Amino acid sequence: MSSKNIPEILKQQKEFFSSNQTKNINFRIKQLKILKLSIQNNYQNILSAFLKDYNKCEFDVITTEIGMVYAEIDYFIKHLKKLAKPKNVRTSILTTPSKAKIYYEPFGQVLIMSPWNYPFQLAMIPLADAIAGGNTIVLKPSAYAPNVSAVIEQILKVFEPNYISVVLGGREENQELLDNKFDLIFFTGSKTVGKVVQEKASKHLCPVILELGGKSPCIVNYDADLKTAVKRIVWGKFLNAGQTCIAPDYIFVHKNIYETFIQNVKNLTKNWYYNENGDLNSDFPYIINDKSVARIEKLIDKNKLVFGGKIKGRCIEPTILKDVSYDDPVMQEEIFGPIMPILPFDNLQEVYNYINNNDKPLALYYFGKDKNTINEVINNTTSGGVCINETIMHFVEKGLAFGGVGESGMGKYHGKHSFETFTHAKSVLFKNIKLGFDIQYPPITKKKQSLIKFIMKIK
Repeated sequence: MSSKNIPEILKQQKEFFSSNQTKNINFRIKQLKILKLSIQNNYQNILSAFLKDYNKCEFDVITTEIGMVYAEIDYFIKHLKKLAKPKNVRTSILTTPSKAKIYYEPFGQVLIMSPWNYPFQLAMIPLADAIAGGNTIVLKPSAYAPNVSAVIEQILKVFEPNYISVVLGGREENQELLDNKFDLIFFTGSKTVGKVVQEKASKHLCPVILELGGKSPCIVNYDADLKTAVKRIVWGKFLNAGQTCIAPDYIFVHKNIYETFIQNVKNLTKNWYYNENGDLNSDFPYIINDKSVARIEKLIDKNKLVFGGKIKGRCIEPTILKDVSYDDPVMQEEIFGPIMPILPFDNLQEVYNYINNNDKPLALYYFGKDKNTINEVINNTTSGGVCINETIMHFVEKGLAFGGVGESGMGKYHGKHSFETFTHAKSVLFKNIKLGFDIQYPPITKKKQSLIKFIMKIK
């Protein structure tokens, strides 16, 4: 759909939403099943698109894109009826006799703007969430992953545009969409664009969910299980060539194990990502475009390079930097590439000071065994989410709300948290017609005042 059709499509979606069809739970479940079937029917097209846009192999597409989308869809197919059921709430003596319930109703017209780094997963999971919530949807995938975006459009042709529409294009289309009124905007992307989205939405008093990013720190203490830490950090860092919003951006390593950690990281990186001839594996993912390659290249300090650093076309090999300082270019922005800066530390307080004096990160990772220290790390830092002795994997747990804090975003989703995000919790009080206290009505008397002070526990 082009930007010229946006006002007409929004008009049609508003009319369709007013028909109340999307409020029917069985309708929503049916649409989720249709969505999953359409994805299954386009499986090979999805793989082909990722190969063209990213050089991404089938295993990576399954584990980081399609598999997670299936899991979200299946969750709602199984649990939606229970989630959507009105919830009883206890009432107080002030409203006795009465009943209270919370009803979950759709917001209405939802705009989903998805990013390029996980262009399928980060478009289709919020889409499934919005369907489960009973909304109509306009989906705007990223222009930077054109082949994946084209497949998404093809997949969603099974739906009428007055229910779900896809808008392809770049900044012009983004601008056109944001100039229109929606009931909810869900945006995943950079902090810079997130500010624009929030500013535009504020003109319509439209609520926004902003899934942004930032520099997510990783801390490896002296008592960490080194083998486990190295394995999980290397995987989390170089997954998708580092183009992950919750990738461990930089690594604090205790000085007592600093050199050993670096050597182990080098050895494992060679073992995982290089063949016996010393060449990088052919299925290592590409950087999204030449502009990003040029930006990442400037972050590689040759004087601190201990591994990697080679660039060929849109492929940047896994790169390790040591003895990095806070003032280095690689510490001034979110890396979003396969560069691992490793910094030594002596005590955790200096780590806390650095983390807390910078923007609040989307994720924080800690490796160590002492339970008291683990609790100290959790309580002395602020981040969207935390993994202890792991990276990335908190994202996949349906029971854990995913989202940022401060500069790394606002709002949560995944599983039941997605349902709460894409619906309005409407509070309803049912009061008995004949029975009840008249204490709140005039005229005010000393007896009433004494009674209300007693009920409200005011001395």
